[in-house]
Amino acid sequence: MVEQGGLRVTTTLDLEIQDFAQAAIATEVGKLENYRVSNGAALVTQPKTGEILAMVGSKDYFDTESQGNYNVTTALRQPGSAIKPINYALAFMNKKITPATVINDVPTCFSVSGQRLYCPGNYDGQFHGPVQARFALGNSYNLPAVKVLALNGLAEFVSFANKMGLSTLQDPSQYGLSLTLGGGEVRITDMAVAFGTLANLGVKQPLVSIQKVEDYQGKVYEEWNPIEGERIIPMEVAYLVSHILLDNNARSAAFGSSSYLVVKNHPEVSVKTGTTNDKRDNWTIGYNPEFLVTIWVGNNDNTPMSAVASGITGASPIWHEIMSFVLKEQKQVWQLKPDGIYGTQVCATSGFNPNPQEEGEGAQPPETSGEGGCQTRFEYFLEGTGPQQIEPFKQAVEIDKTTGQLATDKTSPENKEIQEKQVITDLWGVKYCLDCAPPTERVIIDPTKLPTLQTTPTPSSQIP
Repeated sequence: MVEQGGLRVTTTLDLEIQDFAQAAIATEVGKLENYRVSNGAALVTQPKTGEILAMVGSKDYFDTESQGNYNVTTALRQPGSAIKPINYALAFMNKKITPATVINDVPTCFSVSGQRLYCPGNYDGQFHGPVQARFALGNSYNLPAVKVLALNGLAEFVSFANKMGLSTLQDPSQYGLSLTLGGGEVRITDMAVAFGTLANLGVKQPLVSIQKVEDYQGKVYEEWNPIEGERIIPMEVAYLVSHILLDNNARSAAFGSSSYLVVKNHPEVSVKTGTTNDKRDNWTIGYNPEFLVTIWVGNNDNTPMSAVASGITGASPIWHEIMSFVLKEQKQVWQLKPDGIYGTQVCATSGFNPNPQEEGEGAQPPETSGEGGCQTRFEYFLEGTGPQQIEPFKQAVEIDKTTGQLATDKTSPENKEIQEKQVITDLWGVKYCLDCAPPTERVIIDPTKLPTLQTTPTPSSQIP
């Protein structure tokens, strides 16, 4: 039929965006040769409908001698930290954590029977002490993400990620806790579906590329009609994750305050980077309710990139260029805050409620200091999941007089001393002393022995 009569195929591609994305990939990947990067890919979609506005599978598809004739957007690649928002979304949905939940980022190993100890580190080679979930996700810290995955459970996470759109994640027995750091293979197209679900307040839309197929006489053989997508997560959960990913303050410790993740005049854009530990894959995915842009750079043959190629130096400049282009004439479009979300002030370090008994006359505004005896910040919560504990959080603990650290099983009895210290205990029962010497010994966690979680949070109406 194509040969003898011809068919008219109407695609969803926006030619202007397609041409710009192709040029951006070719130009920017060319600048990355010194980083041992030879290829890149881009996918631009509309979250509400799933329409593909631009698909660039290689820097030059027709250059067969240099990574051409290969569509990376449908190939299997590791997502690195770009998968973390899905992990946190599951924990928010099951009310195992909130954006203010403290996760102690300290040297930690995970002990699984029959396996070697798994001792993940952070991208910057440091540990950051007590970190609330908003900042753990925003700054893409690895260890807190692994703790959250251990809390979710591998089987439940794999099932959830599959529902979100990551169709290649099927058998949990094939993965370990490194899955939340990108230890599984996914497709760019599937990542676009999953992040599109976040952008679309929890409703998943499959991707579509063909609008209509007709012959030269106008007879229609196939036509696409927008469908109502499937709700995968509550809109409140999608809102929380998206709000964290647009919060420039939440990521500034790792990325700085003026990175390529900031789009001029569009503070409503949520974005996440990802780089695999072996530097073989480098991603940036960002969206608002109208547009989603996914960028990947790397090498088709899976050879590693230079150590200096990261989510900021590799994919992010390309993402910034394309996202700025598609939004250049667009007004700001914010996700609608669902009724099931409420906000309140929490202590900036512990995530606890400020102690109203410690409020005094002449206190400074809560955003800056002093309310309830602690520095405070504003946070959003699912209805009924706000913090239960109240500052102060000093408690009597055993201190190793020799090291000044919290005492451990290895501390001799004569070196132990009871002292009043500011101690924060995280969701795995790991303690961190704010006014002690930083810990140096690794904590061992058995992920099969889940901690006892509080299941009766204070109603928001009772929070001071």
